Amino acid sequence: MRGGKGQPPTFTGAADDPVSSRVELHVVPVDSERAHRLERRQITEMAERYGGAGPAPLRGEEFEGPRGCFVVATIDGTDVACGGFRPLGRGVAEIKRMYVDPAVRRRGIGARVLAFLEERAVAEGYRETWLETGTAQPDAITMYVSAGYRARAPYGEFK
Repeated sequence: MRGGKGQPPTFTGAADDPVSSRVELHVVPVDSERAHRLERRQITEMAERYGGAGPAPLRGEEFEGPRGCFVVATIDGTDVACGGFRPLGRGVAEIKRMYVDPAVRRRGIGARVLAFLEERAVAEGYRETWLETGTAQPDAITMYVSAGYRARAPYGEFK
């Protein structure tokens, strides 16, 4: 990982995957148009998978630094993925709105976004990160399990 003051982190992927090697992560306000475009796509996909209107849009103030963060992943300047975290409880950050464009899925981009958010949450003093995902998202579940997440009882709005 490369990064510096005022410079977005850049991740280098496997040499045999030219797409993942060009991924850049940019911290953006959750209220930015870039974030809104990806969030709308994620909400639409969730509505298609689960029915209904999908999840409610995020509230920007919850994702403002230093207690929260929202990141957009780009490939050659095109926004292709996003995710963020917000405070959930004492020492716990909640990962929200993980989304990867279907055209670039299964290339490790979601795992990179997740790892970046986890590292950033630890740097802000969180000891744990939690997230919720549904059974109609088996690829997401596989990614989260491989990242060390374990099943737990529902919490928050899905309790």
